[in-house]
Amino acid sequence: MKTLPQISEAEFEVMKVIWKHAPISTNEITDKLTQTTKWSPKTIQTLIKRLVTKGALTYEKQSRVFVYTPLIEEREYIGQESHSFLERYYNGDITAMLSAYIEDDRLSESEIDTLYSLLHKEAKRGD
Repeated sequence: MKTLPQISEAEFEVMKVIWKHAPISTNEITDKLTQTTKWSPKTIQTLIKRLVTKGALTYEKQSRVFVYTPLIEEREYIGQESHSFLERYYNGDITAMLSAYIEDDRLSESEIDTLYSLLHKEAKRGD
């Protein structure tokens, strides 16, 4: 598995917009994020520049507009972060993590049913 860039919480918010709407211009990113955050356009532009520097984004100049596309996939990044979280807080033991969530009522019945279905489906695939 390749090592992906470290992305801050704020940068992750920018990436979520880009993953959802790519290819997307600077103005479109700014418009979407000013609706959901209190960030200034300058702050958003700084976050975009950081993501380009980190290798998470690429851009293309189309006439006078910069258009951005991700260089990393959302699923790949979230998978890496989930793995890091699991290692850091639960020593890689997913059973311990799920037990903690279930015992603290952080999972709804619906979420537990979904997990059960996923595990059951995976068990059948392994047969």
